Amino acid sequence: MAGFGYGLRTERAIRQEFIILLVGAPLAFFVSALAWERLALILSLVAILSVEFLNTCIEKLCDHVTPELHNDIKVIKDMGSAACFCAQATAFVIWAMLVAGRLWG
Repeated sequence: MAGFGYGLRTERAIRQEFIILLVGAPLAFFVSALAWERLALILSLVAILSVEFLNTCIEKLCDHVTPELHNDIKVIKDMGSAACFCAQATAFVIWAMLVAGRLWG
């Protein structure tokens, strides 16, 4: 829980994604009546937050090990950011498909 609290206090991206989870979890119950679809909607948001925590860990560790600019560290940080993007894109596709199904299904 200490890591969760630290992340929320110190990292803007984690705070933003946590707020999205807090809004999205109840919203999932309006988007779908099926339990597995609700679960997919909520877990996609949890996945974003999880990947963001891991990315933050990688970035903080890289900064600790090599505080100066280093090309290899930049690549590592960029790959962590790419992982965040993949989680966000996946959640977007899940939400878009289920919302579209609700609106036009």
